[in-house]
Amino acid sequence: MSSAAKEFLRNAAKKSADLTHRQTLRRNIDHYDAAIERARPRFLDWQAGRQRCHEIKWEAINHLDRYLVEFEERVRARGGHVFWAETAEDARRYITDLAVRNGVRTVVKSKSMVAEEIHLTPALEEKGIQVFDTDLGEFIVQLRNEPPYHIVTPAMHLTRAQIAALFKEKLGGDGGDDPQKLVAVARRALREAFFSAEMGITGVNFLVADSGMVAITTNEGNDRLGTALPRIHVAITGIEKMVPRLADLALFWPMLANSGTGQSVTCYNSLIGGPRAPGELDGPEEFHVVLLDNGRSELLADAEQRDVLHCIRCGACLNVCPVFRTIGGHTYGATYSGPIGSVLMPHLLDGEKFDHLPFASSLCGACTDACPVKIDLHHHLLHERRNIVRAGEHPWSERTAFKLWRWVMMGAGRFAFLGWMGRATLRLAYGLGLEGSPLDPLHLWTKVHRAPRIPKKSFRALWKEQHEAD
Repeated sequence: MSSAAKEFLRNAAKKSADLTHRQTLRRNIDHYDAAIERARPRFLDWQAGRQRCHEIKWEAINHLDRYLVEFEERVRARGGHVFWAETAEDARRYITDLAVRNGVRTVVKSKSMVAEEIHLTPALEEKGIQVFDTDLGEFIVQLRNEPPYHIVTPAMHLTRAQIAALFKEKLGGDGGDDPQKLVAVARRALREAFFSAEMGITGVNFLVADSGMVAITTNEGNDRLGTALPRIHVAITGIEKMVPRLADLALFWPMLANSGTGQSVTCYNSLIGGPRAPGELDGPEEFHVVLLDNGRSELLADAEQRDVLHCIRCGACLNVCPVFRTIGGHTYGATYSGPIGSVLMPHLLDGEKFDHLPFASSLCGACTDACPVKIDLHHHLLHERRNIVRAGEHPWSERTAFKLWRWVMMGAGRFAFLGWMGRATLRLAYGLGLEGSPLDPLHLWTKVHRAPRIPKKSFRALWKEQHEAD
């Protein structure tokens, strides 16, 4: 077992036993679930909308080479710059070099999971550049020196009281937990950064091929201040965020809003396609789009799992996942957590250290049912498990055990006999008082739980008796 896998298990055990953390997480997710249920009837046919989103993303991903070139040509025609970053290092180097070359001292950054993926903030800070996360949730976790907890809600794990205490310590707040007052404290801290920043960095929700525009969605408007005021705007995005046509946003914007937060449409939806044109009053002097690969092309080449790239980062699969709802986002130790992170992270360039994540799932299928673009997530979790087992080196004892298990499962008589042997062994062990000891066949379970009651008859025997009686 890798060190990352061991760390995951340690953190999972700790968080699953933290009832306060679980209560906070459950309450916040339930709030979103209730909002989504209220908003869902606004769609005439939700399932038809999911199918149409799936078809549009299928078209975009399966013709991504053409649409990316079309997008680049249209951005360059308006005076923008497009940089193709094969790796996270390439993307970091381009942005830090751009900042240093232009004498940037302050950066305001709106929400961007890709910026988290490439660890952009530490790279800029190493150059002496101050970075302010301007999304309220990301600003909060930045003050705590933590990564985002959730794709959509970075500070989902915190209570208002914890945020109030943080603002009192870091920003001079009065310690009160009134939401409006807390927002006012953050606004005062960030407004100065907006007006002093030379560079604004944003994520991208959608790349629009036919218009050469980036579509950015926020609920706070911070992206607009961050792109209108600084001299330089850098939009960083994965290459998979493509949609073919501007008209496609008429469906994707409400689907994203409903699945992410239960809104009919997000408060601020912006379209940006280049630097400030002559006669315009605001906007950046330079506009740069960084298109990040970082392993996505290899996933694109895998026809079986290519539709993982359909993801629009709504976070719906996290909210319904029983594992995420128990252990939380930070336990994964990955940029993208939950079901989508478990199938995406192993494909990124440093993905081998996340090979344990596909096994952190109950395979209940709730993620697949919730996905607004119909990604077959629970099947992809199985695909990942299969691929990891085939590619990895495993102890002879493990290989032998699974071969024996397969041999037993392939024969009804063998299965029945081994079941009888197992029940007899457990009854003997517990009769001798071995429960919870290293000699207990179920000691990994019984050292922290009560031993299960051993039935006298197997399910197969009970089923046969019941049906014979009928």
